[in-house]
This record gives sequence, C-alpha cells and structure tokens, in this order.
Amino acid sequence: MSTPGTAFGVYIHWPFCAQKCPYCDFNSHVRFGGWDEERFLAAYLRELNWVAQKISMPSHTASRTVSSIFFGGGTPSLMKPQTVGTILDHIAALWPVARGAEITLEANPGSVEAGRFEGYRAAGVNRVSMGLQSLRDSELKKLGRIHTVAEAKAALAIARDTFERYSFDLIYARPGQTPEQWRQELTEALELAGDHISLYQLTIEPDTPYAALHAAGKLIVPDEEIALALYEVTQDMTAAKGLAAYEISNHARPGAESRHNQLYWRYGEYAGIGPGAHGRLVVDGVRTATVAERNPEQWAGCVEDRGHGYTEITPLAPAEEADEMLLMGLRLAEGVDLSRLERLAGVAPSKAAIEGLVDLGLLQRVGLARDDSATWRGNELDEIAMCLGPGVPPEQPPAARQRRVGTFRETIRATPRGRFVLNAVVAELAASFAPVTPELFMDNRGAEH
Repeated sequence: MSTPGTAFGVYIHWPFCAQKCPYCDFNSHVRFGGWDEERFLAAYLRELNWVAQKISMPSHTASRTVSSIFFGGGTPSLMKPQTVGTILDHIAALWPVARGAEITLEANPGSVEAGRFEGYRAAGVNRVSMGLQSLRDSELKKLGRIHTVAEAKAALAIARDTFERYSFDLIYARPGQTPEQWRQELTEALELAGDHISLYQLTIEPDTPYAALHAAGKLIVPDEEIALALYEVTQDMTAAKGLAAYEISNHARPGAESRHNQLYWRYGEYAGIGPGAHGRLVVDGVRTATVAERNPEQWAGCVEDRGHGYTEITPLAPAEEADEMLLMGLRLAEGVDLSRLERLAGVAPSKAAIEGLVDLGLLQRVGLARDDSATWRGNELDEIAMCLGPGVPPEQPPAARQRRVGTFRETIRATPRGRFVLNAVVAELAASFAPVTPELFMDNRGAEH
C-alpha cells in the first residue's frame, strides 16, 4: 500500500464491442452501423482537459506524474491506432508521463484486432491484455465469444512478438466444469502465458442474459465446494509455474504485476475518462469519486455541452474512503497497511474483529519492525506468505517506510481462503471501525506530512 504520492493513472473507457457477451455487465455496447470515431476522440480530449483543469491546484500540479494509462472496455482494439496515439499525445501534453510508464490496451483475439497490433505499438502502447476466456471452442461459443482457439493462439503469438509485455484472461468455474477439466485447460494456458495471467471465476451478474438463464434454472454454475476446489487448483498450479497470486484473480512473476491495476488496489489517484468510467480524483485536497454517463452518445453530448460527461462528482467521507481502501487493498497479497488507513481516514478496525478473522483462518497479521531493512524479505518466509506468493514489495526504500512512531507498523492481509470470501471479511472489519488519533497526517494523495 505504499504507492508514491506522485503516482497518477489515466483510464480511458472505449464502450463498443462487436458482440455483447451474455455474462458481461461492463459498460459495453454494440453499434452495427458503426460509430463516429472522430466525435468520440474529440470528446475524450475535451474531458481530459476538464479533468486537468479541475485538479490543477498549485500545490498539486507539479507533483502529478502519469505512471500508467489503461485503455479498457468494451473492446479498445476496435479503436483506430491513430485514435489511441492522439489520446496518448494529449495526455502527455497535460501531465508529465513517467519514463517507462505502463500503457496497456485491452484486446480481443480476432483477426481484425490482431492486425492492428503494430499500429498500437507505434502509438505508444507497451502492454496488451487479451480476452481469451477459454481454450475450448465449445466453451467459447457458450460464452458468446466470436473468436476461435486457433485465432486466440495466433493473436497471442503476434502480441508476444509486438509488445514488451502481454497478458491474457481466462474464465473458469463455468457450468459443468470439473477440477480435472480445469487442470487440463490451465496446463495448456500456462504453457502459453508470459509473465502475467488473469484467471476469473465466472460470476452471475444482475441484468445479464446469464442471470436470466440462471434464475430459470437453465444455467447451473459449480456450487461453493467445487468453486473452492477450482480456486485451489488455480492457486497451486500458478504458484508452481512461478506466477504468484499477487491479487485474487491476477498472477505474475515478481516485477511483472499490472501497475495500473495496482494503483487501484493500493487506493491511488486516477482519472476515469469515457462513457461509464469511474475515477478517484483529489479535488481541493478531498478524494472525490467521479462516475460518467453510461450511454456513449449521451456521454459525448454531455461533453460537448459542458466539457465533461460526469453524472456524479462526489466528495468521499473518511468512512467511505476507509471502506474502499479495505475492499481494494485486501484483494492484494501484500494486504493493507493499517497505519496508512489510520492516517488517511482516521479510523481502524478493532483488534477483536481482526483476531476473530485470524482465528477463522481468513486473515493474517504481519508486523513490520522499524529500521529493519530485511523485514520485507523476512515476511515472505512465513507459512501463509509462502502460500500467497511473494506479493509485491513496497516501492519506497525501508527507511522511508518505517516512519510511524512505535515498534511495529502492522499490515493485515487475507489468506487464500479469506480472499475467496473477501466481501464478508471486509464487512466484518468495516463494522468494527473506530476513530483513532493519527500519529501522522496524510493527505488524500498518500503523501505524509
């Protein structure tokens, strides 16, 4: 949870897809007649301008540096490479961009999208995240995917040759899937993987075709016992391959984690640009939640009328920040630094709630000793840390981390089983929040004073 105060992310949401998948509740739309890409490009640039002006306080402007940019969707690989390049150039004109910043674009493995990879690389994209979802053609059809396994493997080969880094997604816990079937499919996937892979359990989201089928008894997903067995297969096999579970569904070799997603999970600051995008900005020293209009054409119209498409711009209360920080941070193997939670939101979960979850095997307490440069490595050697994998070491040197008064700086993190029932763990901790007197003041961008 030690994201530097200067880190700043930009998320660009592209809302269009060639086809809507029946399990998907993301803000994605099909336009069989196409879309006015020039109009949307102009709207992206204008909303970026509005955000830059909104957060341009003299005390903050110089310290913001873009550390990561993420094109999500929808299907961003339906964008023209020239559109991506223009957006990236505009971001660089508004804020400094860190040397070696991570610039990710989500892509589907269809032949049209893969044919554009060279153009995206030339535009500045250095990482691609591909939605394979399955390595079984029959399962791809059930998931509503329009590519084949052969196309997926061909696109992966192009991605591997084109980009510095690549990752792909698979969905498991599909209807009728057994642990042995998943073990076989995951074995094939890990042979194709580079230094990062995302493995998501299928969830039935409200207001999707899958939800209607599930309610009618026509779609039966694995029960909790089988789902847990599938999850344990996933953890065991990825760990054996050297791809540590640094987050609930994300696995990587040390140093290859998704930096942009880490910014979210470590509760950093980021701008959400585009239809339906969410953001967390610091405005006048207050962390502020932004939510944009979901309908693409209505969003573009709002931007044209008033400079932005946000339907909600909401300052967050400390209790809301604490809830969000716990929910995001406990997804990570590295966990949540309680001292940062106290400084940021002025609250802490009770010792009784923490100990109760520890006794249930859902949570682990980790004390980091002051002025001990070997502490981080030492904590990797305890039993549960070995189960979780090495996690991600804090980005600041030990001397900068150990600033809190006292003998220990405590971190809590969910065990593998705790992450499987994370919402319940967070609810238990949040219900026990009590005000504390912070020993250091921390502003909403994470900088200590």
